[in-house]
Amino acid sequence: MATTADVHPVDEIPPARQLAAFGLQHVLAMYAGAVAVPLIVGGAMKLSPADLAYLITADLLVCGIATLIQCVGFWRFGVRLPIMQGCTFAAVSPMVLIGTTGGGLPAIYGSVIVAGLAIVLLAPVFGRLLRFFPPLVTGTVILIIGASLLPVAGDWAAGGAGAKDFGEPRNLALAGFVLAVVLGVQRFAPVFLGRIAVLIGIAAGLAAAVPFGFTDFSGVGDAEWVGISTPFHFGAPAFKASAIVSMLVVALVSMTETTGDLIAVGELTGRKVEPRTLADGLRADGLSTVLGGVFNTFPYTAYAQNVGLVGMTRVRSRWVVAAAGGILVLLGLLPKLGAVVAAIPAPVLGGAGLVMFGTVAASGLRTLARVDFKGNDNLTVVAVSVAVGMLPVGVPTVYAKFPDWFQTVMNSGISAGCLTAIALNLLFNHLPARAGSGSVTESQVLPSGGGEEAVEQSREEVV
Repeated sequence: MATTADVHPVDEIPPARQLAAFGLQHVLAMYAGAVAVPLIVGGAMKLSPADLAYLITADLLVCGIATLIQCVGFWRFGVRLPIMQGCTFAAVSPMVLIGTTGGGLPAIYGSVIVAGLAIVLLAPVFGRLLRFFPPLVTGTVILIIGASLLPVAGDWAAGGAGAKDFGEPRNLALAGFVLAVVLGVQRFAPVFLGRIAVLIGIAAGLAAAVPFGFTDFSGVGDAEWVGISTPFHFGAPAFKASAIVSMLVVALVSMTETTGDLIAVGELTGRKVEPRTLADGLRADGLSTVLGGVFNTFPYTAYAQNVGLVGMTRVRSRWVVAAAGGILVLLGLLPKLGAVVAAIPAPVLGGAGLVMFGTVAASGLRTLARVDFKGNDNLTVVAVSVAVGMLPVGVPTVYAKFPDWFQTVMNSGISAGCLTAIALNLLFNHLPARAGSGSVTESQVLPSGGGEEAVEQSREEVV
């Protein structure tokens, strides 16, 4: 990788062959999650196979465009960090409800467009909230992001949720083989190969899966060579008040999740996210969501799966992820290529996902290692935040009796844990101390309460 002394690793441009390999690795890491949202929503609405295929190709196309906006950026749009964009799972339940009872796809797209515009307008407000994300909060949120993704990797490793052979030993054996290859390449291979350990592991797993009957390439022959998503393919958007309100709640959840992901990538790459860059990243989310509503797909957010890949491979260039965005655009325009990638068995992705998502959680622990836990309540902040964040992950139906808006917020472990960490940090480290407790006041707590003087002061100065 060619570098100069004054170029930050985030801005380095690797050679073309490395760009392609690193970029493909990012695509494979997020592909299953990217196509899951249109499959779930389209399946719930009982769309035809042709319409489902159209949703998927439209999703991949806008995923690529959204990633390019976020990584490359223009004017005040894009955080310019290695961030992959994909459809947010927080919107799945509201969209299924809107689509099946509230007006179909046109009502979904109308609410998505309004939510995207709201994100663009609210982005500067969220940017000014960065002072409430000291290492105590960011480390906790990153830990929750990684831990909440591990069940996804577990489902993949077992064969994919809903698979007839879910949990079969051969599925777990294939996932274990991929994991062993990834670890072996990281430990014993040259540095360059170590950086594409996940790609090598997936390729080895796919090679092993073919002779044992794991793969099904029948969809490749049926797929079209060229497919172009046109605006409002399913009709003009419909703007229904109830649908818009539901999607605005999703927008707030998505902004909270994206804030955590952007801060996590900033920590991993050594380029701290500042209020202005955070607002730029959220503004790009909003623009991508508007494009999603126009081009027949759904709301977009930063993908935590790829945050783990950045931390694991230590490849910090945003141009690598921009190359991944270009590959997604090709997959969206060439459905046959997308069908080839879709044929990768779930256990192969699961083996790679275990190490990637675990890396995200470990990165959160590394951030928390900078926090002082002596003589304060910081341990309580972390403990309760992680507990609240993991509750819907471990017990998915825990909030089933609550109103829809509450479920939308709290069923996302990332947003639930993030909001809890922010609130508890304010409660214990920003409010005046109890009378006679011997604790310091708010002005003293900010630099000392979390053992985070240097980082907190620098962020305060930025704000």
